[in-house]
Amino acid sequence: MKNTGRLTMMGFLLSAMLVIAPTSWAQAPQRAPILDQVAKTYGVDSWDKIEAIRYTWNGEITGLFKAAHKWEWEPKTGKVSYEGTDKDGKPVNVSYVRTDLGSQSDAVKNQIDPSFINDNYWVLFPFHAYWDKSASAIDQGKFNLPVGPGTAELVPIKYPADGGYTPGDTWDLYVGKDNRVVYFVYHRGGPKPPSRVLANVGRLQKGRSNPVLNRASRLRRRQASAHLDHGCGGQADRIG
Repeated sequence: MKNTGRLTMMGFLLSAMLVIAPTSWAQAPQRAPILDQVAKTYGVDSWDKIEAIRYTWNGEITGLFKAAHKWEWEPKTGKVSYEGTDKDGKPVNVSYVRTDLGSQSDAVKNQIDPSFINDNYWVLFPFHAYWDKSASAIDQGKFNLPVGPGTAELVPIKYPADGGYTPGDTWDLYVGKDNRVVYFVYHRGGPKPPSRVLANVGRLQKGRSNPVLNRASRLRRRQASAHLDHGCGGQADRIG
């Protein structure tokens, strides 16, 4: 009798597991089809032709910080070159390979490479939103632009709270009729300020077009040895 009861109990537990398990499995995040359209508009299909990207990230939040970082990134090799300043304002000029990050100095590991990740996300976010499959993206439909007149498709990109480069963060993309990002609003997932930062994608140094974000056709035509030169960032406004 004891053996029969044990088998019955085991059978019950197994049945319960089979019923409960499907509902407890992690479901893949929702991914709005418009992300694919945006990435293709910016030239993601030609990404494998890019040997190096050179850009300057200019960031300023009034009263918090002001920075100018010059980068050159080789996506295929992982080599990163940086020209700017350290946390003490001293000039820095360094190159490293991200796969060998463990052998680099503490300054590279703890300051420069995190800055590279941050700046790279701001410059290439339409691509990162497409590549980062762990993030959810739900098309909310037409919304008024956060600043000025007009409407655009609102697509919040929400990252999971644990893991990755941007845990818990949300990036609200405002996508125009031409599948280009008009504005995006960044919401930090952690407790540190700023809580929200608004950026106009089109605001660049010297009025130049951004060949990565705004000139997909030029990106497709670039030869494998070409570099992309542009200034990115401009001034972001703290909100909230």
